[in-house]
Amino acid sequence: MAISIYSTLLPFPKLTVSSRKYHPFAGSNPSNLSIPTTSTVCAKALHSKTSDSLTSIITELEKESLNKDDQNQRQEDINTTHDERRLSNVWRELHGQDDWVGLLDPMDPLLRSELIRYGEMAQACYDAFDFDPFSKYCGSCRFVPRSFFPSLGMVHLGYHVSRYLFATSNINLPNFFKKSRWPKVWSKNANWIGYVAVSDDEMTARLGRRDISIAWRGTVTRLEWIVDLMDFLKPVSGNKIPCPDPTVKVESGFLDLYTDKDETCRYSTFSAREQILTEIKRLVEMYSGEELSITITGHSLGSALAILSAYDITETGLNVTADGQVVPVSVLSFSGPRVGNVRFKERLELLGVKVLRVVNVHDVVPKSPGLFFNEHVAPRLMKLAEGLPWSYSHVGVQLELDHKNSPFLKQTSDPVCAHNLEAHLHLLDGYHGKGHRFVLASGRDPALVNKASDFLKDHYLVPPYWRQDENKGMVRSKDGRWIQPERPKLDDHPEDIHHHLKQLGLASDH
Repeated sequence: MAISIYSTLLPFPKLTVSSRKYHPFAGSNPSNLSIPTTSTVCAKALHSKTSDSLTSIITELEKESLNKDDQNQRQEDINTTHDERRLSNVWRELHGQDDWVGLLDPMDPLLRSELIRYGEMAQACYDAFDFDPFSKYCGSCRFVPRSFFPSLGMVHLGYHVSRYLFATSNINLPNFFKKSRWPKVWSKNANWIGYVAVSDDEMTARLGRRDISIAWRGTVTRLEWIVDLMDFLKPVSGNKIPCPDPTVKVESGFLDLYTDKDETCRYSTFSAREQILTEIKRLVEMYSGEELSITITGHSLGSALAILSAYDITETGLNVTADGQVVPVSVLSFSGPRVGNVRFKERLELLGVKVLRVVNVHDVVPKSPGLFFNEHVAPRLMKLAEGLPWSYSHVGVQLELDHKNSPFLKQTSDPVCAHNLEAHLHLLDGYHGKGHRFVLASGRDPALVNKASDFLKDHYLVPPYWRQDENKGMVRSKDGRWIQPERPKLDDHPEDIHHHLKQLGLASDH
């Protein structure tokens, strides 16, 4: 059961890992998307025996900000989800079959729910990651795969983790990787950077297909990793990714993170690329005969890895089944940087990868790299700058949000707040289209915004950075001493990875 966030006001709060107060597919009809009203959800999410006044304050503030037109808008969204449009019937459109034409303005309620759902899968990477430099498990996932979603309060998500993803930390991105200060650690040269998950049978029926999802970890609090980037484009073929066009280039730091490995480290013996390709190959073969989709999500630097891995999967042809069926590959990313040059953009489009990028207009990360030469420059000038190593272009379709439209958020210029993923999900919940009033469509708890930031207005009485471990993860041993408990050892790589590498023609690298 999810623990109330307001328990964190106590001296030693329990570990608060649940970030969900509703399930987007809840309802009497599992094939319909049912969105509860704000008043219902907020009452449940904010109720606390010790804070009745807090509940009443937020309820009154909500009533003040919700006029009749807003109520009509919300009811219209709810009604839309109860009519003939079932997710199982329209999932291809929601995942970019027609490049989201007519779905973004006004905002389609089903698409909004899908974006929030995948955004929460990306957020799970942060909630599960051990950031504490005083933990000997710093840089790892705090949970084993089988208990990943239950430990995060996401048991009703309807997915199970099939494998974890790791990367070597021996590359020049010091502000992305986290390392423990202690000499005895789980791994000296690796970081956990995401996971692969598959929809279970029940969720597959609701979705209308078996969904293979990849979630990449990004950066939650610090933006210095942008400075770490070499801001230098290099051919993807230079890192042994097959590409018939040598002018297709991506940022070198992203490429190294995706393809580098350290054979002295059990977790990074295989590159993130090898881990992804072998797992996708295994899953596509396992579920052959079913309708499949591959959906990749990520926030910040994780967005760049999502786009790069989507390109690699399609360029390698792993989304084509043995009987010739093409599995749709889509990327639903949040606050991501530019990844490659215009040739990379064109190649991605040719391969059929669909990308929807959700951004906050005040966030600096989507404006990087390529500060001077990018998709906003006149085509003639971009043509002249095409060969330069710092000429970038965004890919796909962009959905722009503005945190200044939310009555819940402070008018701050803090770049970390503008980049925060929970804030993006909050903005999605209130977005109905350009020029429309900000109204929370599902009642997603605004308190989640302050889980790892100080972005909510003070009169909501939600403490900043409220998510924390009880007693910094320390427990009392049988003899009464306070210690850091041992965690189950994380599995590194499946036994059949060599078999799949051999079939992919990558076994010679080992």
